[in-house]
Amino acid sequence: MSRLFAAVRRYPLVAATIVLGVVGIGLALAGFADSLAWLFGGFGLFVAAISAVGMVKQLRHGSFGVDLLAITAIVATVLVGEYVATILIVLMLTGGAALEDFAVNRAKRELDALLNRAPQIAHRLRSADDLADVEDLPATAVQPGDLLLVRPAEIVPVDGVLESASAAFDESSLTGESLPVERNKGEGILSGSINGQAAATIRATATAANSQYQQIVALVEEASASKAPVVRLADRYAVPFTAVALSLAALAWILTGEPVRFAEVLVVATPCPLLISAPIAFMGGMSRAARNGIIVKGGGVLEALSRARTIVFDKTGTLTHGTPAIARVLPAAGFDADEVLALAASAEQYSSHVLAASVIAEARSRGLELLATATASEVPAHGVVARLDGREVTVGKLSFVAETAPAAVAAPLDGGELAIYVAVDGSFAGSIVASDQLRGNARQTIDALGELGIRNTVMLTGDARPTAEHIAALVGITNVQADCLPVDKVEGVRAITERPVIMVGDGVNDAPVLAVADVGIAMGARGATAASESADVVILIDDLSRTARAVAIGQDTIRIALQSIWIGIALSLVLMVFAAFGLIPATIGALLQELVDLATILNALRAIGGRRDAALAAGSVPVHREPATALAR
Repeated sequence: MSRLFAAVRRYPLVAATIVLGVVGIGLALAGFADSLAWLFGGFGLFVAAISAVGMVKQLRHGSFGVDLLAITAIVATVLVGEYVATILIVLMLTGGAALEDFAVNRAKRELDALLNRAPQIAHRLRSADDLADVEDLPATAVQPGDLLLVRPAEIVPVDGVLESASAAFDESSLTGESLPVERNKGEGILSGSINGQAAATIRATATAANSQYQQIVALVEEASASKAPVVRLADRYAVPFTAVALSLAALAWILTGEPVRFAEVLVVATPCPLLISAPIAFMGGMSRAARNGIIVKGGGVLEALSRARTIVFDKTGTLTHGTPAIARVLPAAGFDADEVLALAASAEQYSSHVLAASVIAEARSRGLELLATATASEVPAHGVVARLDGREVTVGKLSFVAETAPAAVAAPLDGGELAIYVAVDGSFAGSIVASDQLRGNARQTIDALGELGIRNTVMLTGDARPTAEHIAALVGITNVQADCLPVDKVEGVRAITERPVIMVGDGVNDAPVLAVADVGIAMGARGATAASESADVVILIDDLSRTARAVAIGQDTIRIALQSIWIGIALSLVLMVFAAFGLIPATIGALLQELVDLATILNALRAIGGRRDAALAAGSVPVHREPATALAR
């Protein structure tokens, strides 16, 4: 009963229409059929007036109100005395809006699930040795460094690192991975993960506002609030559709001399499919994307994905894993390997480049002491200069280091390796060689995009051309632009003529080019990075194949949205022709139009794509290892 009252409060016009319909039937059976003119006709004109006000508001915002046909049909049926048809059109108009609301909520359930599961409470441990000595506090009050207890089946409140020896977490809401993920001590844990069957302790590394889950929630809220261009396209279909319907209705009236024909044609021309099908399809597409670990910032992005003709890849962290390993250290005369590595790692402490972490990790693994400095500066995409223990240390590309150390020479490299160079007080100190693993499914992803119609593939990278061409050959990319600075990448994307263009990247230096691309895709669950903020699509799971999945979802969504629109238009046109010849009475026509609405809604709900995702998962490409490749600064 409470659900019934909630539905009445949510949809008062639908409830009023049903009540009046039942009362009208009772009056007709009691011999008071004349009262239907006042009851149905008056209520119909009241609803028409409300709809007209809404239509005017739409027109003020530049959107043609497709309710015009419904309003005209209500007025026409009242004027010709078809009051039962009037109440049925009112039911169709108000019920269609209610059905749209219900269907959209059904399609949004994966998005809403993220919002409703936001962690609220954290358990802070007062003592690491006593798991019973805890205090509950709001998740928003947790500070980095706090030791937290996560009980079985609880949601991790903030990002942290695991302090327990091991634990299993359900990360399906974050990454799409359906199986529990095993984590060991020291590994990162994402907020929003669900703990397994044993209590675990984590050390907070971020506040709730800066944690992964809250970033996802922010992206979801932005995505769900947008309106897609194809919805506006559906609005534009209403202009010719309205003109055709009114012309056909007027022609039927003129040729037969029967004004009832005008009303009968308009009854079956009510354009509810245009109002309903496209928004439902787009919400279904965004819901499907979220279920696959892909946050799409608006329906317009899905449309651009569906029409894309070119895809551009960054290399480091995108085609490769972005976690380089130090292969060897090559000291110059007068220096030893540990000294070169220690100085480079000390300077790289002040660099934001991903390669810096690998140099530092290698130095620490060898037990080398890192020096601190009060003066350090980084030249993006080139290197870093730091003063360490009275010496000026320069680390970076060969061309950058050679400016201060002309004696610097290129290191001998195998295919796909990269060297960073070190100079001390203007003297060449040596080089450090690193390599990065190519993603096992990179080649298969490029092939899958080709099958989806995106055959123009480009790589933009800061690597030297030999390294870039080596990687491109492995994955099947033929168009390579190497030695790119961030501004070169931006100009490279702008110069592409086969559009729309998708840009896939993951680093902070990719943010500008992601912003200028028609669709920017940020790879990996990295939280509030500049890349994810600039991107139109954020892939939460670190899986390159989700790029092709995003394109497939966009294409499926647009196809279903337009298909639903045309199904509604085609069925309505057929019914209008029959009604013009007097074969469909107004009351029957109103009932048939309800079936048209139902058909378009059911078709649009296919955009949620459960069966399609199951088929894609069944045909997914297994990940395998490829030869090592290089990482560009």
